[in-house]
Amino acid sequence: MTVFHSPEDTAGTPSPFHYGEQQVQERLGVRQIEDFARKVIRPYMPDQHRNFFEAQPFLIVSARDNDGRPWATILEGEDGFVASPDPETLTIRSRPVSGDALEQSFSAGTDIGILGIELETRRRNRVNGHVAENRDGQISFAVGQSFGNCPQYIRERPYWRVSERTPGPVQRGGGLSETQQDWIRAADTFFIASGYRGEGEDRSFGMDVSHRGGERGFVEVIDDRTIRFPDYAGNNHYNTIGNLLVDPRAGFLFLDFSSGSLLQLTGTASIDWDTEDVDAVPGARRLITLTIEESVELPSALRLRWQEDADSARSLRLVEKTRESADVMSFVFEARDGGPLAPFKAGQHLPIELQIPGAGGKISRSYSLSGSPKDRGYRISVKRDPQGLGSRYLHDGLDVGSLVQSRKPAGGFEVLDGDAPLVLVSAGIGVTPMLSILHEVAAEAGSRPVWFVHSARDGAHHPFSDEVRKLAEGRDWINVLTHYSQPQSADRLGQDYHRSGRITAASLIDLLPGPGTEFLLCGPAGFTADIKSGLEAHGIPETRIHSESFG
Repeated sequence: MTVFHSPEDTAGTPSPFHYGEQQVQERLGVRQIEDFARKVIRPYMPDQHRNFFEAQPFLIVSARDNDGRPWATILEGEDGFVASPDPETLTIRSRPVSGDALEQSFSAGTDIGILGIELETRRRNRVNGHVAENRDGQISFAVGQSFGNCPQYIRERPYWRVSERTPGPVQRGGGLSETQQDWIRAADTFFIASGYRGEGEDRSFGMDVSHRGGERGFVEVIDDRTIRFPDYAGNNHYNTIGNLLVDPRAGFLFLDFSSGSLLQLTGTASIDWDTEDVDAVPGARRLITLTIEESVELPSALRLRWQEDADSARSLRLVEKTRESADVMSFVFEARDGGPLAPFKAGQHLPIELQIPGAGGKISRSYSLSGSPKDRGYRISVKRDPQGLGSRYLHDGLDVGSLVQSRKPAGGFEVLDGDAPLVLVSAGIGVTPMLSILHEVAAEAGSRPVWFVHSARDGAHHPFSDEVRKLAEGRDWINVLTHYSQPQSADRLGQDYHRSGRITAASLIDLLPGPGTEFLLCGPAGFTADIKSGLEAHGIPETRIHSESFG
């Protein structure tokens, strides 16, 4: 195998990506993602990630067996089975169950990838590194790279534990039984393990494990040794695809959420970049095929069980459709039966299902709620993406009176309780959750100072300017600061906007309304990363910076 090394930039900072990841980014025209990634892919875990991992009831973990083949598995434990004694370490009091493909694979020095995924809130964070020590049933894990993931394609599921495991006999094979094929066809979630290690030491080398989700049936069973799935738009890091480009071996993990059973697969993956088969799958950017070498089924291997929150599904009717700017439209939904809707907190999103003609079935999307939590209906506001299947349909194909299916509002990006000053910072369509938060703080009767800072391209692309102005009128604790990055001749300085150019961390520091100020950031990934790193450089603790990115 050819060996590649990650190059360094002119400042000598190692790239967070190895050669395969860089080659995919180059091929797909997104190499500029590295500037953003250097700020968010870290050699340690920020406190938010450490707290997140410590709160998880299970971890998805990838490693290689003695033959070098990748597999993925689940490590579960009682509350607190994961601890983080320092930002570069996790301790995990768990081990694979008997018969697991990775039962003997966590010796000291082993590369492993870890995914923490909180299905009920759709939060997830990843950390890759190696086993520092495995002793007395406890794995000590040393961090190589730590980074967050967006909530795309995650289906919400609360969990519970049964009193004890009742595992069945382990089933091994060289392919898939009929029952296993049906299992895969019905899946809406699986996990994929991949990795690459060149010569020498580089933090970009090692194992990775990532989540894949879609509508039931998105994984196609071609025959008993071949399955295929679509690769949808993601964060442009291309960790999995980049690994497969230089080492095509991969492991898949399917989980039966109702029984706690696991189906592990390992084999060789191939990538279909742009054939007619890709075009035939709505939303697919590529197709990935796994030729299976071995399968391991572990019946009822876990104590954990998950329930898809089906009771929260509602049929909604579109009652209002309003243009907010040149490319943003608002949609107000009420319950089809006229009944009350589940309440939401400012900053949460609404998961909806759209039945798009010619799309081959339903697609799922989540959009931030932009209205007040006190409103009767749900308002979402969506920017039309010329390449976006969901946004194009909402703008061009959904009329007042149309019905959509929805789940209850979800997400953890919410206004913070207390009286700490707030600086709400957004760019582009990232304004939507901030607007909902502004509605909420406007009703607090001046309990704390608030700055609402937003960046738009120009007046034609500035949604909700009048709504924000009205919310601030008569409320001396609310301050509004608007940036236009490319103001036009018709845009009035001092009226339509206050500053030219983009928002910077330094300009936000100048606003500090008081000690303990909390910053909430929302916008494109590069924007939030720049502001967050800039604030930290100015001495703002990471615990007081809360961000959500729109990819």
